[in-house]
Amino acid sequence: MAPIAVGDVLPDGTLSCFDAEDKLQQVSVHSLAAGKKVIIFGVPGAFTPTCSLKHVPGYIEKAAELKSKGVDEIICISVNDPFVMKAWAKTYPENKDVKFLADGSANYTHALGLELDLSEKGLGTRSRRFALLVEDLKVKAANVESGGEFTVSSADDILKAL
Repeated sequence: MAPIAVGDVLPDGTLSCFDAEDKLQQVSVHSLAAGKKVIIFGVPGAFTPTCSLKHVPGYIEKAAELKSKGVDEIICISVNDPFVMKAWAKTYPENKDVKFLADGSANYTHALGLELDLSEKGLGTRSRRFALLVEDLKVKAANVESGGEFTVSSADDILKAL
């Protein structure tokens, strides 16, 4: 399957997270994105160095600026279970705007065509690093990284597309 691209309609899918009452929830991507301007960024794994030290902090630090440009939701997706994503989110106590959603079996990542086989490194199927700008389910920017790079999917890169 070809990776999601500018002009494509964002596929629906189900991701999971814990709500404010610490209850496990299944969330439809379309319920979060329909009629809104959203950023969905994907990372290869929670607690990994580039994801934890650069990618996620950039979106947390730039959240107010992104929201001032009309962004309604900022969503981080990783092929991890919701317990890991909850624990990872707690390492960012200053975060008020980035939602951490789990794609435990990589089903949604596959629907986006952004899976990455890291079996040789003992990590199984993961997500490529990416950032999507989506308006009312239509992809306006699709910044997908090559290999282990971090050159096109940062919050600053998405700000340029707004």
